[in-house]
Amino acid sequence: MTNPNCLIIAGEPSGEEHALSFFDELTSECEEVEFWGVGGELLKEKGVSLIYHLKDFSSWGFSEVILKIPFYKKALERMEKEVLDRGTKVAILIDFQDFNLRLAQRLSKKGVKILYYVAPQAWVWKPWRAKAIEKAVHTLFTILPFEKEWFESRGVSRVYGVNHPLYLTYKDELAQGLPAREFEELENGIDLLLLPGSRNFEVKYLLPEFIQTVKTLKTKKNVRVHLVKSPNVDPNLYSPYEALIDFIYEDKNLPEALRKAHLCLAASGTVTLACALFEVPTVVCYKTSLLNSYIFYSFVNYKGPVALANIVHQERLFPELIQDIVDQTNIFKTLNQWISDKESYSRIKNKLKETKDLLKGDSSETGKYMASIINSSYEGDRK
Repeated sequence: MTNPNCLIIAGEPSGEEHALSFFDELTSECEEVEFWGVGGELLKEKGVSLIYHLKDFSSWGFSEVILKIPFYKKALERMEKEVLDRGTKVAILIDFQDFNLRLAQRLSKKGVKILYYVAPQAWVWKPWRAKAIEKAVHTLFTILPFEKEWFESRGVSRVYGVNHPLYLTYKDELAQGLPAREFEELENGIDLLLLPGSRNFEVKYLLPEFIQTVKTLKTKKNVRVHLVKSPNVDPNLYSPYEALIDFIYEDKNLPEALRKAHLCLAASGTVTLACALFEVPTVVCYKTSLLNSYIFYSFVNYKGPVALANIVHQERLFPELIQDIVDQTNIFKTLNQWISDKESYSRIKNKLKETKDLLKGDSSETGKYMASIINSSYEGDRK
């Protein structure tokens, strides 16, 4: 008799956050099931037995991934062996598409049911991957409003549209209502929030440009500067600028910072969607190494928006400054459009009110659905 168990892979911090949006509901329906795999401290605290910690597992950008190919190859082999040794019948794979899709293909051939949470962005990278997903994945969970139809139209038969995890994270906060933050308030002082990223290279590239923009802005307006620090970033990258910051927040206090902000400067990433949910007009900046930039523009045909908030809205609602145009002059010029024009500021504020409705999926009972697949897979073993 096989002990009921389930593999779960959250190979990066955002993946672990996604897992937490359904994990309590899942485990309440699967009390006898052991969960094991890849995650961080938060999943470990929930009882997941970690084979790999995400701090060793995650990577960013093409150059980092290339360097870690030998590691990922060994990890694929180890995961496959663990699944066979444990008699695992279901695997929950979260985002982390290059690794997880390869693992899904391997495990599905062994009869493992794959629950793939956060659909790979095949519409950006490789549209042909839809066929591979249909062959390898039992159920695909989509979190962006247009993805379900996109995958279904390309032959993926079991697509489950779910509420976006970020919407679930902030649902109670948003239910309390948001400050009006009218244009007229800007005359009395601008609360400008800086979100320079959760990776060292992001803060290294972006924070100096953000600070120079602040200095320029302060010569024209009364500005109160707010900064959210990431625990994943070297504190020394923040310290040279802290004298210019009026309010500093820990990462867990992001909602508080967003509630106070009139405007925001942010690194491209999931946080831009949080800005949209809290209805904060944001200038999105993205800067990476020359190698990563070259590979992206040379081999990826995607020409749409980069910021997640813009992808959700299917338009460039937030201005995007990419690579060489990320500098204080362009950032200030972009911010100034909102500061100096009531119609422009009010237009984007009204558009942002639509964000939370765009993030609602077919059902909020993701954990229960996953549990039904896991429990039914082990019914024969319990008899």
